[in-house]
Amino acid sequence: MAVTETVATTDLEFARQLGQQLRVDSIRCSTAAGSGHPTSSMSAADLIAVLISRYLQYDWGKPKDPNNDHLIFSKGHASPLCYAMFKAVGAITDAELMTFRKFGSRLQGHPTPALPWVDVATGSLGQGLPIGVGVALAGHNLDKLPFHVWVLCGDSELAEGSIWEALDKAGHYQLSNLTAIWDINRLGQRGETEFGWNLDVYRRRVESFGCYPIVIDGHDLGAIDRAFGEALSNTGKPTVIIARTVKGKGFSEIENKDGWHGKALPPDMAERAIKELGGIRNLKVKTQKPERSAAPKRAATTEPVLPTYKKEDKVATRKAYGDALLALGAMPDVVAMDGEVSNSTHADEFAKAHPDRFFEMWISEQQL
Repeated sequence: MAVTETVATTDLEFARQLGQQLRVDSIRCSTAAGSGHPTSSMSAADLIAVLISRYLQYDWGKPKDPNNDHLIFSKGHASPLCYAMFKAVGAITDAELMTFRKFGSRLQGHPTPALPWVDVATGSLGQGLPIGVGVALAGHNLDKLPFHVWVLCGDSELAEGSIWEALDKAGHYQLSNLTAIWDINRLGQRGETEFGWNLDVYRRRVESFGCYPIVIDGHDLGAIDRAFGEALSNTGKPTVIIARTVKGKGFSEIENKDGWHGKALPPDMAERAIKELGGIRNLKVKTQKPERSAAPKRAATTEPVLPTYKKEDKVATRKAYGDALLALGAMPDVVAMDGEVSNSTHADEFAKAHPDRFFEMWISEQQL
């Protein structure tokens, strides 16, 4: 029998039930599609359940509200979890959830901005955290808005250099409005990840990049709750929540077992899994809406006066680039990031004129 309840709550028991619902719905939609990543979704379900029921500030009816928090699924293959979350907050119906990966559906194998609540497409691993750093940098340094950026990462993608470039720049710019949630479920596509459940390795690496690590059991709702609260109260550093989780959590036949990555459960197994997880639920969450209605801080726009050159002028391409960039700086939405070459490209002239809109990224090209 399905359970229906609409709650705006601080109750961890509700979060526990919600986590089970997210698992069940991840199984249901992927089994109906015959493909997908239910086990990767199940490991992170408790983390997302606590986040959306107690901490995320988001107006689902106004996805373009500049004060909304940002939730980025860097582990985009956990899209069943993402869509199950959208159902739980009332953004989509159960009927649409069951169109997952069907031709013409908005619910693709990885989340895309075809859905108004998705900021970026994250099919390729390692992209989500660098993008999250950019969003946090914009909120913290440019728009001066109160939103928080949450990025869910899988442990396999932590082998990507882009992840560490992102942490390095997040630490350098002291982005306390950024929290990375690392789902350390130990198992990748073909077996164990590089460090498995050695959480201390991740902790020491996070610290070395100037970020604040919090190591938790990713299925202990109290620990998850405390970690999110600590992340929001942290100042001066970005937070990385390193959560030890179990792939396929909640269904004993596949928990922590290799060979189930990217595989939908057959209908008979799905039926047993749903029964073990307590059946289908229709719990609804009233996520907290942003408290403030501030608008991004923008300077007045002036028309740029572009440089002109005579036909016979000999001007290096890089000098022309620097001149044009400086001129375009008259528009307040123009931002420059540099890869430690501003003295060569003449972007340093932009930096002198608009230091608040110039960000040195050194040679972290993937973060750029």
